[in-house]
Amino acid sequence: FRRDMIKAIPLVIISIPPFANYLVFVLMYLFPRQLLIRHFWTPQQLMEFQALYHLQRARHHQAVLDGLERTQSSVQDHRLKSHLVNLCRKVRSGAHPVVSDVHAVRPLFSGPPLGIKRLYADQKRHLCPMLFLTARLPAFWIGRRLNSHALELMQLDRAIVRLGLHQLSDMELREACYVRGLNVERLSPAQCREWLSQWLQFSTYLKESETSLYLHSMVLLTVNYPKPPRS
Repeated sequence: FRRDMIKAIPLVIISIPPFANYLVFVLMYLFPRQLLIRHFWTPQQLMEFQALYHLQRARHHQAVLDGLERTQSSVQDHRLKSHLVNLCRKVRSGAHPVVSDVHAVRPLFSGPPLGIKRLYADQKRHLCPMLFLTARLPAFWIGRRLNSHALELMQLDRAIVRLGLHQLSDMELREACYVRGLNVERLSPAQCREWLSQWLQFSTYLKESETSLYLHSMVLLTVNYPKPPRS
């Protein structure tokens, strides 16, 4: 909604002079992704633009994993350090982690070293594209925005659980998976439902202090889904 409002403001300003609305129509036709709000995209445009936006955030997956691996040396608890090392190694190998793999490292993401207030500025900036947020802001502001948006998604997750996953249409399933970091371009409705079910098992047990884990899991639990077929 916020992104749509930002798109609409310049168009409203441009259309104020007499006859300028004709120019607005031409611009919207030529640049639908940049100027049209998503409700006016065709189904084909929606799929095309979502794929493009996902490619933009996928460029930061490597940096997010790098940030987790750099943190491993500062983890004092040997058990938690082992869980984090194994989780990163699993994702790097191309395997899709299960919910218990991610839950095993929860204590690391509520305080030092990986809590939302403890992350380095570059770690926060690489998480911004997961939520399509600008990284061109001061680090403290980025942290507040990441935390706020993650909390909103966590509340939506709980709302989906109360409603029932079966109540979502195929389009709603795809959209729910997409905004949580998954590339839905070639996924079937059944795969989207399977992944979202796993995601809800993971997210609904998180505390508000664990938004950093929620954000990092938009990489950890998406980058290798679906699992590659066995040879």
